[in-house]
Amino acid sequence: MEDAKKTKILDTAICLFREKGYSAASMQDIAEACGMAKASIYKFFSSKEELFTAAFVACHQTMLEHAVRLDDEGTLLNLTPKQKLQRKIEFQLQYTVDNHLFMIDFKELPIATNEHFIAAWKRKKAALQAWRRELILEAYGERIEPYIWDVVTLFRGILLEYLSYVKQRVIALPMSELAAFIVGRLDALTDDFIRTAPAPVIDSSNAHFNYLNPSSAPARQATISQLIALLDDDIRKLSKPEQTREELLNVSAKLGQECARLTRDTTLIRVLASYLNAVPDLRPHIRQLHYLLSDHS
Repeated sequence: MEDAKKTKILDTAICLFREKGYSAASMQDIAEACGMAKASIYKFFSSKEELFTAAFVACHQTMLEHAVRLDDEGTLLNLTPKQKLQRKIEFQLQYTVDNHLFMIDFKELPIATNEHFIAAWKRKKAALQAWRRELILEAYGERIEPYIWDVVTLFRGILLEYLSYVKQRVIALPMSELAAFIVGRLDALTDDFIRTAPAPVIDSSNAHFNYLNPSSAPARQATISQLIALLDDDIRKLSKPEQTREELLNVSAKLGQECARLTRDTTLIRVLASYLNAVPDLRPHIRQLHYLLSDHS
């Protein structure tokens, strides 16, 4: 009986939040829609923030559970991996549009700074990231594994950008056709990755960092070390005398050593970086180094 009441409150809250928005839907509105006293709501949810957080979690869980059912149905229908991918993208597009408050718009709400909501938000992001990874691997196979996190990153960006236009009601395509269009672009992306075999930009070491899970000092230091290695590679490719290249490599080595210190000599770093910055081909690396060393987010 208690579980049934809680489920009714949660389902009703999802509907009212979806219809009125977070700010306009009050606990009193939800209680009246449930046919309960407001005090009964507070027995299950201590605040509106807690209730919205539960609704947020339930909404995303429903989406992932439905995606699993779509996969099972696709297997019964003997659909190809690409056809399954298209069906799941179509579903996600439509589901996000229908539940945009919980899927996208919540970021602008006051609750986005609530500690318990942020914890749920982090879990949601991790679950969606893992789900997208599985979608891509199931559709394109092990060949895309070396570039999986780059493809997932691009896939997520494509979805979010097109969803923003859908939400503005400026895309006429039905969701099924938009999903087919997105799969076509993913085909081109994955084919290009496999054909050109670039060095991955995003991998398992940095894929989980985001605005909710900021990078750590060791992670940033590892990135600086990677940048110095890239700098060295480009120095070796310069059309300059060997002696000049050796001199530049020595400066780069000193710069890397100084950047790796717990207490850095900023004046020395500035001098070494300025020396390398005099070479036009190395300026993008030095610009990126200044950014990585800065304290600004």
